[in-house]
Amino acid sequence: MPPFFMNKRLILLLASVILLVALIGFSIKGDRELSWPEKFVKDSTGLFQTVFHKPAQFFGGTFEEIGNLKDTYEENKYLKSRIEQYASLDSEVQRLRKENDRLRADVGAKTDLSKFEPITGTLIARNPDRWYEYITIDRGKQNGVTEDMAVMTSKGLIGKIKSVDAFTSTVQLLSAQDRVNQVPAIVKGKENIFGLIAGYDEKREMLLYRNINTSMDIKKGDKVVTAGNGGVFTSELSIGTVEDVQPDSYGLTKMAYVKPSANFYDVENVFIIKRAASVPPEGDVSDGDAEEEAK
Repeated sequence: MPPFFMNKRLILLLASVILLVALIGFSIKGDRELSWPEKFVKDSTGLFQTVFHKPAQFFGGTFEEIGNLKDTYEENKYLKSRIEQYASLDSEVQRLRKENDRLRADVGAKTDLSKFEPITGTLIARNPDRWYEYITIDRGKQNGVTEDMAVMTSKGLIGKIKSVDAFTSTVQLLSAQDRVNQVPAIVKGKENIFGLIAGYDEKREMLLYRNINTSMDIKKGDKVVTAGNGGVFTSELSIGTVEDVQPDSYGLTKMAYVKPSANFYDVENVFIIKRAASVPPEGDVSDGDAEEEAK
């Protein structure tokens, strides 16, 4: 007998391979019915998966819900602390309002420099030769617009009314290079710092905030708003934020570069600010003083 057939392990291996190939070929037939051993194995496997899957899914979901409850508890704790802060802030605001009303009553103040009535308008023209200086809007005298009214977008102040016609007006932008184009402003830091927005740096695309006392502490990021005491603009209109502070050419005062809140070169809809506080004409104060002296 040849030695090949004497190797029982090799014969057993070949028989196993032949049987495996036959089973594979038999099982890939799509239209045949499963044999009872295959059905038994399939049903047993399905039952095993069902028995172990549901408890595993239950415990997994339970641990996940416990984690969610913990997160919810932390969020609830944080929100409660925030609500307490808002409540204290609200009470503080109410107290300050009452104190403000009482002080106004004590000094006989009847007007508020921050109150205004907005008149909405739309840009209709812009001269390419004077792109940085003037725009034309579709509101005029018929809409209650007068010269020197402040003009702003939803983001901040852009300029003032330079001239008015019946149905249109010309707006002089804050970026216009005009020596009389000035805005009294305040830097909102630890204390209010008064100065003037006067000038525009085209390279930096920033407004120039001048006449700052060298002792004043002004920093990058401080907010700049209108002062409201110049007779033209109401108070608290957003102008921009401080980007850089440098001494002036003589070293007597400081000058700040202010990044505008509004984009002067992408204007579409505007608000014309009709201030509630009326400004007395020139001469009224001196006339009143003269009358007092006459008495």
